[in-house]
Amino acid sequence: MATTMIMDKDGNTIDASTATKPSDRHFRNAWSIKDKVISEDITEAKKLFQATIREVRQPLLDAQDTLFMKALEDGDSSAQSSIKTKKQALRDAPAAKAISDADTIVKLKAAWDSSTLGTSPYA
Repeated sequence: MATTMIMDKDGNTIDASTATKPSDRHFRNAWSIKDKVISEDITEAKKLFQATIREVRQPLLDAQDTLFMKALEDGDSSAQSSIKTKKQALRDAPAAKAISDADTIVKLKAAWDSSTLGTSPYA
């Protein structure tokens, strides 16, 4: 029978059958092994969370750019202002206070701003 090994973010390995591990794998690349217990490194998890935000927001920003160009062509200053506000919210999303304040993975997952970014990949 083959042994399944788990490697953490620092390259440490452990036999999966002997380890206590997190219940989900959302922040697998932030796992840290200590005394046969695998836990998430919250600092690394925040970096992964912010990277996911950046990935999700790019097509949203692109769509807003298209809408802005149409509003510009139409001379619709009200639409331009609204789009500008939405784009700024998307740019600000990775720096949200809820992310920096999160001290647990549960709080970090709850920091996803679905009103700006859409459905959370962590639901």
